[in-house]
Amino acid sequence: MKHLTGRRPAAHAPLAALAALTAATALLPLLMGVHLVRYRVDRARRAARDGDRGAISIELALAIIALVAVAGGVVVALTRLADNVTAKIPADK
Repeated sequence: MKHLTGRRPAAHAPLAALAALTAATALLPLLMGVHLVRYRVDRARRAARDGDRGAISIELALAIIALVAVAGGVVVALTRLADNVTAKIPADK
C-alpha cells in the first residue's frame, strides 16, 4: 500500500494514529469536566455579584463531590491497571 507521497508508510504509522485517537478520546471527558467547572465558577461569580448565595453553594458542593468521585474512579482504574500489569511481569527465580 502506497501513501499519497508515493512512498510506503512506516509500519508504526497506523499504531501512532490509533494512539493519538485513543488519547484524544480518553481526554474528552476531562475536557468536558473542565468546561463544567468553568461554567460553575462563572455562575458562582455572577451569583455572588447579585447577592444570591444559597442555591449556588449547594450546587458548588455537589460539583465538588462529583469531581472527587471522578478522581476516585481514576485512582481505582489506575490501581487496577497497575495490578494487572504487575501480575503479567514474570517473577525472578
